Order: sequence, then structure tokens, then C-alpha cells
Amino acid sequence: MAGRGQAKGETRRYERRREDVIHAASALINEFGVKGTTFAGLARAVGLNATSITYYFDRKDKLVVAVYEATLDWLEDAARTAAAEADPAARLRAFIAAHVALRKRIRDGEKGLITSLSEIRTLDEEAQAPLLDRYGRIVQTVRGFFGGDGDDGRRTGPQRALDTARAHVLLEAMFWWPVWALSYSVNDFARLEARMFDILSRGLAANAGEWAPRALDRAEWRTQEGDGDTVEAFLRSATVMINQRGYRGASVNRIASALGVTKGSFYHHHEAKDDLVFECFEKSYDRLSAVQIAARDGDASAGGSDGWTRIASALAELIDLQFRDPTPLLRTAALQALPMGERGSVVVRSNRLANRFAGMIADGIADGSVRAVDPMVASQIIMPALNGAYEARAWAARQPDPATAVRLYAWTLCAGLFADPPERG
Repeated sequence: MAGRGQAKGETRRYERRREDVIHAASALINEFGVKGTTFAGLARAVGLNATSITYYFDRKDKLVVAVYEATLDWLEDAARTAAAEADPAARLRAFIAAHVALRKRIRDGEKGLITSLSEIRTLDEEAQAPLLDRYGRIVQTVRGFFGGDGDDGRRTGPQRALDTARAHVLLEAMFWWPVWALSYSVNDFARLEARMFDILSRGLAANAGEWAPRALDRAEWRTQEGDGDTVEAFLRSATVMINQRGYRGASVNRIASALGVTKGSFYHHHEAKDDLVFECFEKSYDRLSAVQIAARDGDASAGGSDGWTRIASALAELIDLQFRDPTPLLRTAALQALPMGERGSVVVRSNRLANRFAGMIADGIADGSVRAVDPMVASQIIMPALNGAYEARAWAARQPDPATAVRLYAWTLCAGLFADPPERG
């Protein structure tokens, strides 16, 4: 009996220490990315030596998979708990509350963290397949939030397409929340939770469902036919590959091979891959900024338009760019791969773009075309929706036409997660 009890005690100690390792690895991956997380750094974080870490995980890729599994465990539990609520509004409220409460517990010192899932696709196919399948089930659960009482989440056709867009925008908003939450005290979290629910449930347009974006001149930010400049080609290839495979999966060999050039050609134009990633961010932000300014200022000579029309015009153009342009905007997830010195300037630039959207929202509130929302919170919901639109390319291609795809995706920002477009009612 003593031997059996001792064995159980050893097992419990092993599991506790293994969880400590996973939690510490989660924090390091959030801060430094998978590339920057080492067994030596992890050992220091948990008070072990690097050799001892291999007792729990003999390879780094197994540790990374365990971290992702822990994140998916939490996310699936939060989604299922919210899905058990009686109606769509209660489900949305519960799902937001779970993410806000987790962030508060982390601020209060809880060790367990959720990790950005952005680098799942850098794993070997055998490792990533079950993780992506689990994430797909979570999306299905969240998609079921938007049916009526007792809806089982298996609606079909156009309604299913709209629910998929809703789930995508909601999940992207929650994945971005830990980033911008850093700018606020936990004493503000209850207010932020209420503001997020208000914006996601009711949208931004003062006139419910108003969607009449104007066309913008696309010359500055669209990929031009026959654009064969070598530097531009590297930026385009790297952006697409990083978006698809993550930083680790977008190797110099793969980028060069996609362009039909040698590694030597790559290093002729860039000293290192990190330099290329930084340039991709700069290029993406230049283009996003150009769209914002064109939407905000482009019709001044014609007497201007109201604030919501300017916002809708920027949203329509940027979403369509993410859905169809050969050079999409770089996913923010690549930020983890940048050296800390360069990461700060990228974050500053991202915040400036969010602040510009906040200013446009404030202008719309002033002229009555945008509901009275918190502009800063609204801008931090817009940014991940635009950033994550690239992931919805396959979904967009299945819609009847590009304009319909853009309108369905933008509808959640326009009218909220619960209102159907007139033709979907």
C-alpha cells in the first residue's frame, strides 16, 4: 500500500511539474514566439536545469504542441460554457466575460496562460492536423452562438455563411483583446467588457444596417499587374508565406523557391529574414494608412460624406484587399518573431492606425452617423477583424460575388452580431 501511495504521489508531482513547464512555456511563447523560446530560458523560469526539461518533453515541438493543447482546452471550455446559455446575447456576453476574467486572473498572478495559436501551421502536418481539427470544432461551437433558442448551430446556406463570418470576427476580437488590454488597468475591465459587448452586439452604424461605401482609388495600395520589381516580389512572397505558414514555416528557401530565385538573391536584398519581416510590416501599414486617409479625406473637395460612410469605405476596401489582392496585409501574429527592439516600433505604428480609426469613429459620433460607442474600444475591434480577414479568403471565394463577401463580413461591424442583412432575414 505504501508503494502504491508513493507511486500516486510521484505521479501527481510529475503532472504538477509538467503543468508548470507548460505554463512557463506559454508565457515565453507569448513574449518571444516559438523561435525565441528555448529550453534554457524555460528551465530558468521554472527553477530547473535544461536537462531536466527533457524529462517532461524530449523535443521542443512536443512542448509546443502541449502548450497549444492547453490553450485549446481553455478555449473549447469557454465556448461550450457560453453555448449553454439560453440565447445569442447571453452566449456572447458569457464568451466575452470568460476572456476578460482570464486576463484579470493573469494580472493577479495566475500561472496558466493561453497562447497565440498563430504558429500552429509551422508544425509538422502530423502534429498540426489534430490541433486544427480541434480549432475547427471550436469555430463550429461559436458559430452556433447566433441561432435562436435551442438552435443546434447546424444552419445551412447563406445563414451558415453569415454565422461563419460572425464567429470569425468574434474570435479574432478575443484573440486581440490580451494585446490592447495591456493599456488598461484591471479596474477598467468591467467597463471594457460592457463596451465590447455593446459594439459586437449592435455594431457601429447609427442607422441600423446602413452600408453604402464609396469606391476608392486603388492605385496606391493594390498590387499592380506586371509588378515585377524584385524587392516588391520578395515582400509579396514573404507576406503570403508568413500569413499561411507563420514565421518559422516561411523559410528563406521557401520564399526564394516561390519566386524561382536563389538564396543568394534573397541575401543580396536583405541581410536577414527579420529585416524582411519588418519591411513587410512597414509595407502593410503604409497601405492600410493610405486607405484610411483616402476614405477620410478623399472626398473633401466634393463636400465630404458622413463619418460612417468614410469608415465603411475604408472597411470595404481593406476587406476586399485581404480577400483578393495578391499581396495581403501581414498578419499581426508575425509580431512575435521580430526582435524586441524592432517589435516596439511596429506596435507603435499599429496603435497609430487604430487611433486613426478611433478618430474617424469620433467624427461619426459627432455628426450622428455612428452610434455613441467608445471609439478606442471600437477601433480595437476593427483592427483584428481587418487583420484576420485574410484567413477568410476561402470563405469569401465561396460567396456569390466579391461585393457580397465583403458586405457579409463587414455586417458584424456595421449592424452587430445578431442582425441579419435584409435579404438574409
